[in-house]
Amino acid sequence: MVGKVVAINISDRKGIRKKPVKAAVIKTEFGIEGDAHASSEWHRQVSLLAVESIKKMQDLGLNVNPGDFAENITTEGIDLLKLPIGTTLTIGEGIEVEVSQIGKECHTRCAIYYQAGDCVMPKEGIFVKVLKGGKIKEGDRIVVKL
Repeated sequence: MVGKVVAINISDRKGIRKKPVKAAVIKTEFGIEGDAHASSEWHRQVSLLAVESIKKMQDLGLNVNPGDFAENITTEGIDLLKLPIGTTLTIGEGIEVEVSQIGKECHTRCAIYYQAGDCVMPKEGIFVKVLKGGKIKEGDRIVVKL
């Protein structure tokens, strides 16, 4: 299975929409440099959401774009929810990540829910931990190793 990076998104605070950047540095066992969710302390170092999920929300009339659901990497062409925990992905020129969580539980409705009217991230987003870092840019290829 092969897909691509549509957008890379970061924010300096949790629970808010992320802003797109053309490229970023992903650090081993940490996450994306400059992003509030990056941490060596947990398994949700980088979040991924498919542009196909965002398009579903747009089809419902929501004015949303990549990064609006606080995902770090917006992907295209990969059914993220079908990837079992432990699946390895190679991004770009050798970045390696491992799926560590599918979806998440939202205990409170965050700013994204109130700004967008709904949030697909808890239902359709996945989380990965970084096995090998490097530079990531828009358009990078994502290869799934099952």
